[in-house]
Amino acid sequence: MRHGDKNNNLSRTASHRKALLSNLACQLFQHKKIVTTLAKAKALRPYVEPLITKAKENTTHQRRIVFSYLQDKEAIKELFDVISPKIASRPGGYTRVIKLGKRTGDNAELGMIELVDYNEVYGKGVEDKEAATAKRTRRAGRKKATAVKEPAPVEEAAAAETTTEVPPVATSETPEAQEEPLK
Repeated sequence: MRHGDKNNNLSRTASHRKALLSNLACQLFQHKKIVTTLAKAKALRPYVEPLITKAKENTTHQRRIVFSYLQDKEAIKELFDVISPKIASRPGGYTRVIKLGKRTGDNAELGMIELVDYNEVYGKGVEDKEAATAKRTRRAGRKKATAVKEPAPVEEAAAAETTTEVPPVATSETPEAQEEPLK
């Protein structure tokens, strides 16, 4: 029976599993997304998210705790200096696992694990939704006032274009002037 056995051992010894997750976490912090097997990606998420939460507090103590897990100075610098300011306002859920299908060689299920704030595809949709909700107002008077103001600059721009247009002047040097006399 497997009562209370929540972590996936990934068919590895404890030291091998620790080294595997550490290496995957370092690569995730450096590249912002990695493609691996789905089981490894799902096992990496609970390993990485507490480390990212610790990185929100940039102190020597927290750096040493995270270093004890990762053993990579470059990954620590990336996590504390680049990633943590970007995720400072997020209360959790820093990673996303996406299923990619099966690998052709051994038919293993692949998954991509990525940092949520670094995805351009999903991030743009979130910003658009925030911008759309911010533009709403309960007062219809403001919408009408802005709608009336918008056509006025367009008409002024059209008027400016018509006044600035100057017809071409035909001179005796151009062949057009030789064919048609000026009226």
